[in-house]
Amino acid sequence: MSGKSPTLLIITQVYVPDPASVGQHIADVAKEMVRRGWRVVVYTSARGYDDPSQRYPGRENLDGVDVQRLPLSSFGKRSIPIRLLAQACFMVQAVVLGLFTSRLGLMLVSTSPPFAGIGGTILSWLRRVPLVWWVMDLNPDQMVASGKLSPRSVVARAFDWMNRVTIRRSRAVVVTDRFMRDRVIAKLNVPEKIHVLPPWPHEDVLKAVPSRPNAFRDEHGFGEAFVVMYSGNHGIQTPLETLLEAARSLEARQDLLFVFIGGGVGKQAVEKRIAEGAPNVRSLPFQPLARIGTSLSSADVHAVSLADNAVGVIHPCKIYGAMAIGRPVLFFGPESSHVGDIMRVADIGRIIPHGNVAAAVAAIQELKAMSERQREDMGKQATCVISGSFSAALLLERFCDILSGAAAGGIYDRHER
Repeated sequence: MSGKSPTLLIITQVYVPDPASVGQHIADVAKEMVRRGWRVVVYTSARGYDDPSQRYPGRENLDGVDVQRLPLSSFGKRSIPIRLLAQACFMVQAVVLGLFTSRLGLMLVSTSPPFAGIGGTILSWLRRVPLVWWVMDLNPDQMVASGKLSPRSVVARAFDWMNRVTIRRSRAVVVTDRFMRDRVIAKLNVPEKIHVLPPWPHEDVLKAVPSRPNAFRDEHGFGEAFVVMYSGNHGIQTPLETLLEAARSLEARQDLLFVFIGGGVGKQAVEKRIAEGAPNVRSLPFQPLARIGTSLSSADVHAVSLADNAVGVIHPCKIYGAMAIGRPVLFFGPESSHVGDIMRVADIGRIIPHGNVAAAVAAIQELKAMSERQREDMGKQATCVISGSFSAALLLERFCDILSGAAAGGIYDRHER
């Protein structure tokens, strides 16, 4: 690579080896842009996002990417003020460092942290370089949906003002589905800037393999039970109450096991059920990316959840992992959603409204009663949808083309409005 290659600066609070999916997707982009001849610099946190006791090297080269990790960037998730303080500290450090980043030609910021957009806007304006904003989740919409903010509060209005400023400044804005596109356009009507591009599954570690035999299943003693698994962040916008109540209703079935992998505030409800003596519920921590394929494939069915008021606010990424390994999906959420769109195209599972425990129990029993061949056929349909519409090769290439196009648009005119 030429020593005079332009620099792509990426600002993200999470990056590999942190298990958060945002960092994993950004790492894919960073590696591909290195392959395309860019010098790529990443400013990220020195501590784990979900577990701040996890420390990472201050600086290292990963797959040709110059990863620089900043201190005072993660204090855990104990409270909203603590998280906001860490995010603000991170962004201040990243913007200051960005002022001195050499050969800067393009910037990419995500929505982790939520301040990244306005921080990237300020730096883009000071350095006169194009900005691409990758909207993985949308605030203040997410905080409003979770009941933490009133939509008319000063904080919510301030966030929306920052969103409009970021959208206006950005050369391109990438959103995850058509519902999020509608929300972004409602904030600032510039549809020509908006690109709908879902995040991709990590197909290099996700293969359609049988659930038996399986090393992860053996290691954790699942035995021959029919495993319903939820794997990922247990958040407010991914409610699990209906699934947990279905597990309670099915406690007498010794051939059924409900496995919850990951972390987040919603994990407390899972731990509470276990503490109450639930015999058919297991809780496990986030798994490293290298083990995701084995852990996900140990399940017979995967659960995906999205709150009714979170459509277009967050993206149900978990469905791609389930589909990539060829498993049927139990979707807890509204039909009018991105997952609903997918499930209308192919018979890959069942949609269950939140609160309808009877429907959840019936769907689980129906899938359990199916022959292995019937479930395999559903899984094959899922993998076909992935390879046809959501493959990593296709979506990653499109994303990096958006970045290259933004860079080719040139430096911002000093009279830009």
